[in-house]
Amino acid sequence: MTILLLGINHKTAPVELREKVAFSDEKREFALQQIHAQHLGEGAVILSTCNRTEIYIHARHISPDEHSEKNRTWLESIFAWFVALHGVSQSEVQKSLYVEQNMGVARHLMRVACGLDSLILGEPQILGQVKQAFAASEQFYHRQGLTLSSEFSRLFQKSFASAKRVRSETAIGSSAVSVAYAATSLARQIFDSFQPLTILLLGAGETIELVSRYLFQQGASKVMIANRTLARARALSERVSPMTVLSLADLQQGLNQADIVICSTASTTPLIDVNMVKAAQKARKYRPMLIIDIAVPRDVEEKVAELDAVYHYCVDDLQHIIEQNKAQRQQASEQAELIVAQEAQAFFQWLKLHQSSNLIRKYRTSAEATRQALLSKAQAALAQGQDVDKVLQEMSYKLTNSLLHPPTHAITQLVKQGDAQALQLFSSALGLDNEHED
Repeated sequence: MTILLLGINHKTAPVELREKVAFSDEKREFALQQIHAQHLGEGAVILSTCNRTEIYIHARHISPDEHSEKNRTWLESIFAWFVALHGVSQSEVQKSLYVEQNMGVARHLMRVACGLDSLILGEPQILGQVKQAFAASEQFYHRQGLTLSSEFSRLFQKSFASAKRVRSETAIGSSAVSVAYAATSLARQIFDSFQPLTILLLGAGETIELVSRYLFQQGASKVMIANRTLARARALSERVSPMTVLSLADLQQGLNQADIVICSTASTTPLIDVNMVKAAQKARKYRPMLIIDIAVPRDVEEKVAELDAVYHYCVDDLQHIIEQNKAQRQQASEQAELIVAQEAQAFFQWLKLHQSSNLIRKYRTSAEATRQALLSKAQAALAQGQDVDKVLQEMSYKLTNSLLHPPTHAITQLVKQGDAQALQLFSSALGLDNEHED
């Protein structure tokens, strides 16, 4: 079996490319259907956030040998499927994609879940996003009458446990760090105080909820929230602090009042274009306006950055704040890396034991089936009056040959491969270490 990761993130690709390969909920469902229908893997989990798109696939029918022809052909098929699904060219994404298999996947997933691979080192939001991606796959396969394999499920559960260990055993989560926190920190660098400002939030997901909490903690009092689903916006307002709720139809009205706009929706097309911001600036008599777009794909048209008195930032522009946080958390991250290494090793130790127990069970089942078949044949021969000694001799001979054939073949292969360590273990298991030739 092979566990594969195919991914692209903020380290390997700009936002322009990342938004092209992002997954909406509908697209993720369609992709999981294709992976199943095209037999690319028995199970898959698709993680798609502002900063990364990663596809984890488990295939029992593929050899873990990355250099085998079957493994390479399978990987090429997945790559071709990926570019076709998103309508991008191979040359456009090939240099930005990273691929990991088996142990590399375990280490990477655990680092992601712990926030060690995030734009802001140690940000906690990613763990919830990984859990949601895993839950979405579980629900998809359940609807198909299938389940994710125990090995694949164990990998994700182990990653969640690793993140919990890192949070409890290191200082990496000692203060708020996330894209949302970076956005509000950037706003504080431009405006001395939030108290007199009017702030518009676009979206009602987890990121915007974090943004709103940070804003109110830092003195904001006049906050509007616009969202496609009004019920979600009202629910967020009730959870955090009273906000003025707007529909997307009233978005221009909100822009006309806003000193700060922070966007994070799942829209596949921009919700704010340059003409809307021009109209807002005219209504606001061209007072400075800050727009922070942390959505992927982007919620704000890129040309907005060209307008006078408009400060426009996207997720890639938060790098300075991110670097400061990285420096503060470097020591904690080194401790976290040790935990990840331990947990990844523990997972593969479990995987080896799990696979060996399956192998032993299958071998025992096969041996028992052989015994039963030969016993039935012997009993039939005896019932026909054949010689007892002859029947027993034949049965014992055939049983011995049948049981010895698989291990004999395995020994032959080990000899051809020159695997002295495995041969020594085999010899010890058979109790042949102390036997000598005369």
